[in-house]
Amino acid sequence: MKNKKLQLTLIKSISGRLANHIACARGLGLRRINQTVEVEDTPENRGMVNKIQYLLKVQEI
Repeated sequence: MKNKKLQLTLIKSISGRLANHIACARGLGLRRINQTVEVEDTPENRGMVNKIQYLLKVQEI
């Protein structure tokens, strides 16, 4: 069975955000605005996505 993935795009700057929100973005591999990454759809990654969902565009692959 194939693991699901999430395609994440950072659409707002992390500059000036809470330290733990910046850490979540970095943990997901996001560094620049409009950067897109693919991550596994795990509970850990979902938690980070939910915490900073206002900064992201999320698509399920």
